[in-house]
Amino acid sequence: MQLRTIGGHSVPAIGLGCMNLSHAYGIPPARAQAERVLQCAIDVGITHFDSAALYGASRNEALVGPFLKSVRDQVFLVSKGVLFIRDGKRTLDGHPDQIRRSCEESLTRMQTDSIDLYYLHRLDPQVPIEESVGAVADLISEGKVNALGLSEMSADTIRRAHAEYTVSAVQSEYSLWSRNVEIAVLDVCAEIGAAFVAFSPLARGFLADMKIDPEKFVEKDIRLAMPRFQEPHFGLNRERLLGKYQEIAIQNNCTPAQLAIAWLLQRSKNIHVIPGTTSIEHVRENWGAGQLHLSDDTIGDLDRLINQNTVSGPRYSPTVQAQVGTEEFPNSAN
Repeated sequence: MQLRTIGGHSVPAIGLGCMNLSHAYGIPPARAQAERVLQCAIDVGITHFDSAALYGASRNEALVGPFLKSVRDQVFLVSKGVLFIRDGKRTLDGHPDQIRRSCEESLTRMQTDSIDLYYLHRLDPQVPIEESVGAVADLISEGKVNALGLSEMSADTIRRAHAEYTVSAVQSEYSLWSRNVEIAVLDVCAEIGAAFVAFSPLARGFLADMKIDPEKFVEKDIRLAMPRFQEPHFGLNRERLLGKYQEIAIQNNCTPAQLAIAWLLQRSKNIHVIPGTTSIEHVRENWGAGQLHLSDDTIGDLDRLINQNTVSGPRYSPTVQAQVGTEEFPNSAN
């Protein structure tokens, strides 16, 4: 497995996004199953674990941190603030006092003295990014956080933040079917020397399960509110993309999920991927993508098949999209 640098640490290029274990895709697994997934990740060699105060209304941090406590010195532990659940509602608050409060609560839940990388989960438009960054800088000076990250922010915001304090990592959705970061964010990461962390590298499961069916999604699965999983977009995407995509995976002797991850890892040596799962088998499958090398012809085939011009539907509903700062393609709903 390739080792790549993030927040001053050398970690495998493939990590584990822990959100699925507590949040987002319907009913989360029982704690025992979630812990088996975490243990499997450790066993295969994953050291990068990504959590957030938002996930499961902080339950994810309370799961991940304590479970990793016995191997804390061997893992790269990540969390996020600014977005959280308050009185049952999703709340955005980037004021410095709230960032400090949220971080200290995360430290308590995760049973650790410091968080290796702490992201500002979203930009709070009511607070200058410099003020939010300054709060994390103070936490770093106190040893409570080791590095600053930003999530789903524009190139301009990233530059402003980096001028205030070193931005070590930027996290955004990135996959064959969500390429907004290719407009400017990837370039600014290379410019300032920040790692880029791709979440949802499997396109919310679309590029992992060739039989995916939104009608079988359980209640509270966040994909039910995503246009790409609604008609007519889902039917168009399935018809136009999945058959050929599966053929390319077969030609490369890999699974569709491995193909999607391998494509990302070959985009740039500063890219990390954090696929999430509730399945031990999928942890192993995803990890195996690190052994693949795709030919230039295969990468060209993938780029032509799935991109911002061939995918039907935007990433999010307008309400959710309003909290995303990454640039949008002109004249495109994608």
